[in-house]
Amino acid sequence: MALVISSFQEEAATKAAQFLIKGDVIAVPTDTIYGLACSANCPDAIKKLYAIKGRDSAKPVAICVSYISDVRKWGEADHLTDDLLKRLLPGPVTIVLEKSKWLDNPFLNPATTKIGIRIPNHDFVNELTKIFDKPVALTSANFSNEPSTLSIKEFGHLFGHLGAVFDGGILSQGLDHNRTGSTVIDLSNHGFYKVIRRGISYDQVVKILDIYGLKSSLC
Repeated sequence: MALVISSFQEEAATKAAQFLIKGDVIAVPTDTIYGLACSANCPDAIKKLYAIKGRDSAKPVAICVSYISDVRKWGEADHLTDDLLKRLLPGPVTIVLEKSKWLDNPFLNPATTKIGIRIPNHDFVNELTKIFDKPVALTSANFSNEPSTLSIKEFGHLFGHLGAVFDGGILSQGLDHNRTGSTVIDLSNHGFYKVIRRGISYDQVVKILDIYGLKSSLC
């Protein structure tokens, strides 16, 4: 059974990073819902993550990073300005880009050349990614096709498969409509955007993209 640790505890992020270094999958709070996290460039960790989720490997997972420079390192974002990226991130937004050559785990999203990248607006996760200093794979803390979770008690059935669970309390004010998670937007095509998932910040994100002259694409 996984150890439950308060994410507000001193050194919690350091402890979480140690689990990731060992190749464990852990549960973490974010600015939207609870997520399952592991080292994105560790093949065994990614395989373990998919097994825990009961997830088809054709369904992609995102990565979580610390800085805009990390977005550019792990994804191909030369066509996007820093101003635009800083308007979108950090926050409940996942930006989909083509993978860079540095993201070379063959088990990470093998069915696509793209990767979703997040910088959550959440102190614990931000500290974790800074300490770990590598991309952290992140997907919702639930079995595939189950509702997303806003408290750790909602995914207690997964505890036996996890290295640790970091408890951040009830997330997103416990509101059911926030279970949709982050807004996922594909920005891989120069000058265009495609909405993959509306999520909780859709209206704000689309306004920003319109201001910067990006056009909606259905393909």
